[in-house]
Amino acid sequence: MNTLKAGDKAPSFSLQDQNGNTVNLTDFKGSKVIIYFYPKAMTPGCTVQAQGLRDHNDQLHSAGAVVLGISPDPVAKLKKFADKESLNFTLLSDEDHAVAEAFGVWGLKKFMGKEYEGIHRITFIIDEVGNVSDVLDKFKTKDHHQAVIDAISKG
Repeated sequence: MNTLKAGDKAPSFSLQDQNGNTVNLTDFKGSKVIIYFYPKAMTPGCTVQAQGLRDHNDQLHSAGAVVLGISPDPVAKLKKFADKESLNFTLLSDEDHAVAEAFGVWGLKKFMGKEYEGIHRITFIIDEVGNVSDVLDKFKTKDHHQAVIDAISKG
């Protein structure tokens, strides 16, 4: 796993959102973009993480930032997740994990003694010109939103 670092150019991508619309990273040029990778919609940790961003999205938006959540879930599952949790930001489907690989967040994981390939829970703050300004990988899901707010505030 070769995770992007602050200062790297964010890879461009096009993915489908929870409504089946195509979203490109370039659509957000001129804004800060919070790209958070999460393993699986509707699981406890991912739900808590999404709820925190939902509940603080106005604050993030006021700071000029948009939130994009990316997981390997299919569009239909993302739609259910967004509806069930009243999410007020965009979820993107990366079923072939090509974008996760481009950002360096797809790799070997361990859970209960088993090894498998999957998405590592890492968040990238992309600046207005498309460069990575921050990489957040040390947080608890319940505190993720605060780590994002702190990163956006300092920039």
